[in-house]
Amino acid sequence: MNTSSQDLAGFGWSNFFQSQLTADELTGSVPVRVTVAHRNGLDVAHPDFAERVPLLTTEPHDEEGRATVGDWILLDAESHAPQRLLDRKTLFKRKAAGADRRVQLIAANVDTLLVVSSCNQDFNPARLERYLVLARDAGVMPVVVLTKADLAEDTETYRRQAEKLMPGLLVECINARSREGVASLLPWCGNGQTVALVGSSGVGKSTLVNTLAGEAIQETQGIRASDAHGRHTTSGRSLHRLDTGGWLLDTPGMRELQLLDAEAGVEDLFTDVFELATECRFSDCGHETEPGCAVRAAVEAGTLDPERLKRFRKLVAEEAYNSLSLADRRARDKGFGKMIKAVVKEKKGRWE
Repeated sequence: MNTSSQDLAGFGWSNFFQSQLTADELTGSVPVRVTVAHRNGLDVAHPDFAERVPLLTTEPHDEEGRATVGDWILLDAESHAPQRLLDRKTLFKRKAAGADRRVQLIAANVDTLLVVSSCNQDFNPARLERYLVLARDAGVMPVVVLTKADLAEDTETYRRQAEKLMPGLLVECINARSREGVASLLPWCGNGQTVALVGSSGVGKSTLVNTLAGEAIQETQGIRASDAHGRHTTSGRSLHRLDTGGWLLDTPGMRELQLLDAEAGVEDLFTDVFELATECRFSDCGHETEPGCAVRAAVEAGTLDPERLKRFRKLVAEEAYNSLSLADRRARDKGFGKMIKAVVKEKKGRWE
């Protein structure tokens, strides 16, 4: 490679990626970072050039083998034909929305996840917990960013609610419209660092992207005063260079975030519940009606929020179901359908 590792470091390159190269690749390949993943190609960036290259050839059903935004791939030094995808430091993924069971890759090689919500009706602890599980499972440090702090009468109430979601969680209340208002986020946007933004529509995420970038990268729209919601203004995931030397990855507002293979993230976020569960009388306690349940005792004693326990149960059940193999899911769905039919038939017989 003619380009030095120091130049590449400004793009997020590190020894983690350097160590993956063979002797031949050190001289015959060029590492580039994926900034946008299209259906028919990849936009890539390098200190000396930026261009669109064809998609990497992968196995038809290997979803995680496809390049996504933030990935590093190797190009042939002469032809710039894609050669291979390098192993990732981190990977965000989810189950595709709706009935689709495919894995959807969100972003790769992210250092910090900025979880964006706002100091108004959009603030939703359950939604924040989903993003936090996503971050913890990927091994990425999350920072909750509460926008519209300049419009709220009491930002500290929102801050305290967010801080309760995870021990040691960093929460920043900001005014996303000014550079001064986002100054507290700049330490995570240093040279070669990659930050990703996630959050629902209407929380000021696109405004924050533009302010951090110092230019109008994303279109912005106002929100409906009736419910504090807005429409999506970001059409796809994209990686942008910041004047601080970092990289910012914006993602579309997610209407549906289904967890997938995120058991470690759930355990990490709900350590309080799991620690209580070790004190239950029965090892397979469901924390519902079993005697000697330490989790229910904590709820009754007021030391565990009952709403947090409800959210915990929902995320555990959802993650377990989404992570089943397709064959297991079909078998489970089929068995569940038979059970429902049997119950309906029995009730119908009683009515007749």
